[in-house]
Amino acid sequence: MTEYVLASEASARTRSHAIKLHDAEGFEGMRKAGRLAAEVLDALVPHVVPGVTTGELDDIVREHMLRGGGIPATLGYRGFTHSCCISLNHVVCHGIPGDRALKDGDIANIDVTVIVDGWHGDTSRMFLVGDVGIKAKRLVDVTYECMMLGIEQARPGNTMGDVAHAIQSFAEKHRYGVVRDFCGHGLGQLFHDAPEVVHAGRPGTGPELKPGMFFTIEPMINIGKPGVKMLDDGWTAVTRDRTLSAQFEHSIGITETGCEIFTKSPKGLDRPPY
Repeated sequence: MTEYVLASEASARTRSHAIKLHDAEGFEGMRKAGRLAAEVLDALVPHVVPGVTTGELDDIVREHMLRGGGIPATLGYRGFTHSCCISLNHVVCHGIPGDRALKDGDIANIDVTVIVDGWHGDTSRMFLVGDVGIKAKRLVDVTYECMMLGIEQARPGNTMGDVAHAIQSFAEKHRYGVVRDFCGHGLGQLFHDAPEVVHAGRPGTGPELKPGMFFTIEPMINIGKPGVKMLDDGWTAVTRDRTLSAQFEHSIGITETGCEIFTKSPKGLDRPPY
């Protein structure tokens, strides 16, 4: 049985199994945080080119967050020492920025989370580096559509299973694999909160969606099989079969009539090419 609590009556910074339902103040906080997160990704567009290192991009992320009045949520989180995750090609998620220079033909997921006045804005986009092949472009396009189809199902009365099924059915129609090892999550004044948001499932299953819920939808889609493995660094997840992987992520809030996307690009740069 799923438990729901009013965020105003719960400990906002303590995770529990109960799903928090937020009020207008929470929506306003998430709009500010989500907008800055989206602005950070917008600012990266001219910099994601062959020759730049992932570490240099991480520096830009951190500087833009601080200049915008936020702080990077990942910096120091469980020992993570960077301001974003950058996952290239067969890296599924949680790629660590460093000395790796981007190459012509790479695809890159850049995942940022910023804290503004205690609220978390969490979003990621795919970037195409130079001249990218047709198969990679198609994977990126399908992955974006998977996320948006999931978001279309995010409305009161539907379930998490409805969101998951929309994503899974579209990905598998294109013979892609949907990663099961990682999922979306509730957020707000916590980085990760209830509920878990899986990206493969059956309609009508899982928690019912209610106004005031905040969570991410962030499908990870592989050209090959869905299996992943962790590298020795304890963070980086890669496809087991070394095929390409892509991901997009938005933070959303359930409204009385549907959902609000907090992390839409102010410049309309939600999907490549930018």
